[in-house]
Amino acid sequence: MSAAPKLLGIVNITEDSFSDGGRFLAPAAALAHARKLIGDGADILDLGAASSNPEAKPVDPEIEIARLVPVVRAMKAEQRSLSVDSFSIPVQRWAMREDVDFLNDIQGFPHEEIYPELAAARTRLIVMHSVQGAGRATKIVVEPSKILDRVLTFFDTRIAALTTAGVAPERLILDPGMGFFLGGNPEASFTVLRGLPALRRAFGLPLLVSVSRKSFLRTLTGRSPQETGAASLAAELFAIDRGADYIRTHDSGALRDALLVRKTLDDARRRA
Repeated sequence: MSAAPKLLGIVNITEDSFSDGGRFLAPAAALAHARKLIGDGADILDLGAASSNPEAKPVDPEIEIARLVPVVRAMKAEQRSLSVDSFSIPVQRWAMREDVDFLNDIQGFPHEEIYPELAAARTRLIVMHSVQGAGRATKIVVEPSKILDRVLTFFDTRIAALTTAGVAPERLILDPGMGFFLGGNPEASFTVLRGLPALRRAFGLPLLVSVSRKSFLRTLTGRSPQETGAASLAAELFAIDRGADYIRTHDSGALRDALLVRKTLDDARRRA
């Protein structure tokens, strides 16, 4: 087994996220949840203040920032590693001024006007692919047999653009997208999960995978978002076996425990 992946605990400071919208909108609730995720084993907190699911309402950048401010500043005071999940340029600029550790963009940083600022910052960039290209997830049909080539082509183009603008390659983390970000056919997500080694070979950059409670798992199992813990854990462990360096998850405790048990068993087998 390779080095243990880093776990990003998801904190949705939103009204309408598909799995827990509204639960952590109040700063006190968001902070309590963030601290629980850290206590359960999260290495990084991924803070999102505008949902990207197909039914979500748009959120003004000012509102996003207002939701993020108390959580970011409290967690920075506690010296936590933070990621801000936003495709809004004003929010990204604010997050860089706050000196967060990661920016997570579901559009994969398409706006060249911010590239000089990205290049000058220390923040690492989670560059996500989506078939939509811009905006939130929408239900697009993509042939699963073609999805991996689309992901490879996207990263070829976007990595070249970012590095040409001065962003150091070692600051990039690649996220191929999952669920509706790969189209409406669940098989596309399974295809990309199986193809993670190809992404590793093609780019030699760290990979992040976010399968937790995603639509393709809910479709397969017939479960609600809150009932997909076992399916999410199985997919997360599969992704780690295929080379994922970062896992973005709603349940850092379950994944930490599963990794601990597996490591204990693997260590015993090696000693035998």
